Amino acid sequence: MSQIPLATPLAGIRVLEFSHTVMGPTAGLVFAELGADVIKVEPAPNGDHTRGLGGFGAGFFAAFNRNKRSLAVDLKTPEGVGLVRRLIARCDVVVENNRPGVLERLGLAAAELRAANPRLVWCAISGFGQDGPYRDKPAYDMIVQALAGGMSLTGEPGGAPVRAGIPIGDIAAGLYAAIAILAALNRRNATGQGETIDISMLDCQAAMLTYQAAYFLHAGQVPARQGSGHDSIPIYRSFTGGDGKDFVVCAITETNWQALCRVLDRPALAEDSRFVTNRERYQNRTELWALLEQAFKARPAAAWVALLEQESIPVAVVNTLDQVVADPQIQHRHMVTGLAAPDGRQAQVMGNPIALAGTPAPAPRFPPRLGENTAEVLRDVLGLKPGEIDALVRKGVVKVG
Repeated sequence: MSQIPLATPLAGIRVLEFSHTVMGPTAGLVFAELGADVIKVEPAPNGDHTRGLGGFGAGFFAAFNRNKRSLAVDLKTPEGVGLVRRLIARCDVVVENNRPGVLERLGLAAAELRAANPRLVWCAISGFGQDGPYRDKPAYDMIVQALAGGMSLTGEPGGAPVRAGIPIGDIAAGLYAAIAILAALNRRNATGQGETIDISMLDCQAAMLTYQAAYFLHAGQVPARQGSGHDSIPIYRSFTGGDGKDFVVCAITETNWQALCRVLDRPALAEDSRFVTNRERYQNRTELWALLEQAFKARPAAAWVALLEQESIPVAVVNTLDQVVADPQIQHRHMVTGLAAPDGRQAQVMGNPIALAGTPAPAPRFPPRLGENTAEVLRDVLGLKPGEIDALVRKGVVKVG
């Protein structure tokens, strides 16, 4: 059995994860990387469908399922459901991201299982929540990015809407779920009572509209696509250097603006009536951008970054992924993590961003093979004997990896 060191932040918390793809696995990953015992329940005999992704997708499963244990069970069998019900009685948390009603139809109803285990925290993550007119509508990250308005803000002005390059809908829902579960566990520590949590990906994306929504709710003006800039800060956007490489400049303050004019050797800009204050710069931003874009063609992007940094103007190159993983700050913070399995399999993934000085996270573990931990979970958590486990394997109720 994989032993979690007692020093880890969530040692002693057992999570049963009925999830796939991104949303639920993201929530489970947060708990796994903080030291909880996360048991991923996968359908036997084939497991999470992301195990079968080829090409670039080969690392997909590793990205979301390291540090977990795999229990492969056929929930279409009464014996499989019975095993899982017994496991839930011994768990602190259940995370699931199935469509509403799927687990209930299999005989795993949150209300019934929480009644039997009042300390249980049950978190259901779905595209649109457990109620409402969209309850049964299929959801993918891009569907929710579109419905929640984020895509309408992304892309060049006058151009087509663009989805975010990372699955922010899925990941945000998983992170909100982890926050909610931690809050429920804290409450349970005080009251002894668990909780039923309903996380909607659409709700999470709507919440992330924050100030954009506030602008509309206050003024009634629908924000347009933002391009590489900001809809209220004139010099908060990307530019292209003379070598064709991109960088971003965030000259927000008057001090930043004056320094930018010095770096560009354009003192007249600082005195130009069109650009004297932030208000004028915003009102005349199109003209200002054209002047800046022309000026920035004089040097390579890296040269501008160095000059602007000398004047304490917030600036950064637009890194591609190969540059990100080689970035000295990313490397210093150990944000690229190597995983190795005892049988020689290896993978690299992005690391755990939560750094706690007094309670170190457990060492990263290679994601399990399908059913790799089935026998140990049934033995150590449920107390099944080897003969009982063998019988379940022969009947196809569980799969041992």
